[in-house]
Amino acid sequence: MQAAVLEPATLGRDLLVSAQTGSGKTVAYGLAMVPEVLGEAERLPQAAAPLALVVAPTRELALQVQGELAWLYAKAGGRVVACVGGTDPVAERRALGHGAHIVVGTPGRLRDHLERGNLRPEAMRVVVLDEADEMLDLGFREELEAILETTPAERRTLLFSATVPRGIAALARGYQRDALRIAATAEGDQHGDIDYQALLIAPHEIERAVVNVLRFHDAGSALVFCTTRAAVARLHGNLAERGFSAVALSGELSQAERNRAMQGLRDGRARVCVATDVAARGIDLPDLALVIHAELPKDPETLLHRSGRTGRAGRKGVSALLVPHNRRRAAERLLQAAKVKASWAPAPTAEAIRARDGERIAAQALAMAEEEVGEEDLALARGLLAERPPEALAALLVRVMRGPLPAPEELAEVTDRPPPPMREPREPGGEGVWFKMNLGRQGNADPRWILPFLCRRGHVTRQEIGRIRVMDRETRFEVAPYAASRFAAAARKPGEEDEHIRIEAAEAPRATPYGGPRSAAPRSGPSRPAAPYGAPRSAAPRHQKPAPRGPRRA
Repeated sequence: MQAAVLEPATLGRDLLVSAQTGSGKTVAYGLAMVPEVLGEAERLPQAAAPLALVVAPTRELALQVQGELAWLYAKAGGRVVACVGGTDPVAERRALGHGAHIVVGTPGRLRDHLERGNLRPEAMRVVVLDEADEMLDLGFREELEAILETTPAERRTLLFSATVPRGIAALARGYQRDALRIAATAEGDQHGDIDYQALLIAPHEIERAVVNVLRFHDAGSALVFCTTRAAVARLHGNLAERGFSAVALSGELSQAERNRAMQGLRDGRARVCVATDVAARGIDLPDLALVIHAELPKDPETLLHRSGRTGRAGRKGVSALLVPHNRRRAAERLLQAAKVKASWAPAPTAEAIRARDGERIAAQALAMAEEEVGEEDLALARGLLAERPPEALAALLVRVMRGPLPAPEELAEVTDRPPPPMREPREPGGEGVWFKMNLGRQGNADPRWILPFLCRRGHVTRQEIGRIRVMDRETRFEVAPYAASRFAAAARKPGEEDEHIRIEAAEAPRATPYGGPRSAAPRSGPSRPAAPYGAPRSAAPRHQKPAPRGPRRA
């Protein structure tokens, strides 16, 4: 990209540039605006009204851009000032009053300084919109239009973005003049340094799966994405409780708290960052080797932006999507829309993690054995060997090295093959596998709450449950053959709220004679809220009384 923006055809022209994240966009537009900022001179004059303005979506990205541009223009005497939300606006006003060659900031804070007269736009020769697509997604269109309309009309406008959706194209048409389109990578090409993995998990096992993915890859630093602040707080607390050195990033944190979290990641005190999409913008960690999507992204652009935090500057990285098996179709559509090919497999099991631990511990122990050992340590080792056999000492060493590692989680078995559509059995006991549970009409059993309960307890979908027969003291139901083993394994692990409900295999029922127990198939369409499992009869949803009939005929 940096070579593309220095071509003779780009000189003096507006640019609309798209490229994969981590490909050096900041230095690229820093080089592209050299003719407007520095010209033919070797050093810049004393700082006064800014010559260039860079707009970034988040505080972290703006501060990162400030650091890189300050390094790029250091020998030319360039002064770069940052104006971002969450910091002291009075200090920023004083910094702008002392003069700046380049100003970098977030849309809201820059617009505020422009309206208050703290930021003078009359000398600006170039405006850069970094991560323009993300700024539109975050709702900054009004601020961007106000900034572009305030700056001189003859300015040069550079739009840099990972993707170019319709909103960016419309913004370019409205505020750029004959912009040159540059795609630093071929449209639709997959990032060659990112290994996309789609990991199938059972519903309600997301947090356990995150633990296993982190343990299996053992990356130097990892980034876990959630969609809400509440999910970030919950998952961060879960990982910290299990022994991971983790930090959280969300919009509710102050700038000082965000800075401490980022510093912990950079100096190695923390190895896992749990963040929302907005808070993770601008995070640039050199050794970030793993990105986990704890919750599926909402659109292809978000998937690419999240994954682009790894695989930067030629380094390899892994982007792991946790896919509940009942959302596999949605994940496949998401990957197809993003033009990304992923390898499908179940999430790492506890056995696979223990095997990987054994390989790492053995390699680490052998590497330590190659180091030089002092005579004092050798004498102590000879004394230990005189007291205990070598195997016992080696086993003790392995246990000590394994001790600090967080324990892996036991996950429900999930097949990595796409489930075929369930065929409704026409004859009793024909196609499905039958199970029973120790709850019937006397326990307020009703298909309207039995169906979601079975899906949650057995990690299956509604389409994988067939007929449901509610009897006096028990309920029998049918499960699709391909999901029966998965259902049986999951149903043996009840939760605290439903541990009194037992589920076990049952024989296929015979044909029901007239007057026998009826088959209560789950109804489609909306239904009333289900009663809590094991609740008293009065809490169960009551059936509506039939409408009164008219008078009987003689």
